[in-house]
Amino acid sequence: MTVTDLPWPLLQTVAALADAPLAKIAERLRNATLPYIKSSALVIFTEDCTGRPQKKAGAEDIISRVSIPELDELRARLADETPWFGEADLAGKSRQVLAHKHAASQALLVLTDPYPTGSGDDANLDLVTFLWRVAARRIQEKVADAPPSYLLESRAASAERIRVTAELTDLHSTTLETLMAALRSASLDDAAARTTVTELTAKALLGLRTLSDRTTDIAEEPVAKAFERLREDLRPLTGFSGIDVQFIEPPLNGRALPGEIAHAARAIVRGLVLAMMEQTDITRIRTQWDCDGGNLLINVRDDGGGALTAETPSIVGLQRRVQALSGQLRMDVMSGWGADIFVSLPLDPPARPTGDVAGWNLAARELEVLQHLAAGHRNRTIASTMGISENTVKFHVRNLFRKLDVGSRTEAIALAHSHGLR
Repeated sequence: MTVTDLPWPLLQTVAALADAPLAKIAERLRNATLPYIKSSALVIFTEDCTGRPQKKAGAEDIISRVSIPELDELRARLADETPWFGEADLAGKSRQVLAHKHAASQALLVLTDPYPTGSGDDANLDLVTFLWRVAARRIQEKVADAPPSYLLESRAASAERIRVTAELTDLHSTTLETLMAALRSASLDDAAARTTVTELTAKALLGLRTLSDRTTDIAEEPVAKAFERLREDLRPLTGFSGIDVQFIEPPLNGRALPGEIAHAARAIVRGLVLAMMEQTDITRIRTQWDCDGGNLLINVRDDGGGALTAETPSIVGLQRRVQALSGQLRMDVMSGWGADIFVSLPLDPPARPTGDVAGWNLAARELEVLQHLAAGHRNRTIASTMGISENTVKFHVRNLFRKLDVGSRTEAIALAHSHGLR
């Protein structure tokens, strides 16, 4: 086969899919699958993305109405990775769908109203299966290597979803319970109607509470389950590296982890283990998780010669990830005795500033720099954490002085503290 004989359109499609950002993954996957299986809409359901577990493209009347309980119920029908054709309730009505589960991540792909394009149905389905696996793996990789901004957005989205669902649950539970009390009243003599409506109302109430519980489940992950997923992630390394990787499990009754904390913790440990394995004199690495009620406590230790430092590029990147979640990373390194690294990740989002800072008219970057100043960070640390130059930090600091009407860092920090910024 010559270069000109290669299936370039397909290869270019795969390349675009493999390089897709999370926000575009559904759109690119739909564009990739349409030449082989037509569909009215494409929906991806993945609990790896706690902020946006649904990724959708296609008909607006479908993608705007599809719900997590519908997708969860459909996924439960699939025993393995075998593509499934059939009818399912989706976006409020029964539809013909093609559903496909990714075993490694339990992510679900759904194509609504599917039909093949021309002959070669089996080959077309095989190609769609291949493209879905590329996309599912891409999602896993993007979440594992998510930048700090994505982690912060994911945490905010998770918290907001829980808040909204809780409010809806309280509202509709009160309404339905009141309705049930009225229908059970002795003053209503139509017993048959009362019984029927009572049963329907009870079913609706149960469904609403199930929705609330399911939303919470997606936003949180039991600490033992999260740790077991870490062990599975590292299994290839433990099997082929020749290094003894030991796992000290967290207590089974430890507090559940917010989804973005669980994902970040696994990524941080993987990064630390890989950084340690790059040393030449390592024979053993130990990783341990624990909870103190408010924080996930991570300890990773090696038995090497102590070559890792806080300036090691991989450690600098992990430090940024930890700081994005208001966490702390500390290294104890002694030449000849190895590295002992401690990470603390708070399980609750930091409190919002108590004062009104909107009147300062700060840009997002300026507010971020001010928060670093309030935390006592110097320009070099701020530059490293934010991925910008020290000159850019100085530029933002000068703008802050002007907008806050202060003349020094000390005044800026004091003003920030008085408005709840820490």
